[in-house]
Amino acid sequence: MNDRAIRKPGPDHPIVIEPSWTHVIVTVAGRAIVDTRKALVLREAKYPPILYVPRSDADMALLLRSELTSYCPYKGDCCYFDIPIGGDKSKNAVWTYEAPYPAVAEIKEHLAFYPDRVDSMGES
Repeated sequence: MNDRAIRKPGPDHPIVIEPSWTHVIVTVAGRAIVDTRKALVLREAKYPPILYVPRSDADMALLLRSELTSYCPYKGDCCYFDIPIGGDKSKNAVWTYEAPYPAVAEIKEHLAFYPDRVDSMGES
């Protein structure tokens, strides 16, 4: 049985997802992991905004699923990916919600990156 609390965004914990309208390129070890103009920006409560990029615009062959998992009561179960070409710096560098809760369904099939675990995460 799943005893995890499921919370819905609201005035006390808002979550807004919208197109970022920027060109996002993520690189590691001189390789482009992502090149997209279809990123989403997720703004959650008082946290910094997070870019979510479509998996279809990521080179998934450069990612390796990690054993790390986590849970967010607003978004659901989260899994992580390493970027092996980045070495130890790029372990668990990427996260994704493969079956996000309905309130954040737009982030399904999207990835987010820790900026300090990649070489660059440029927006233009």
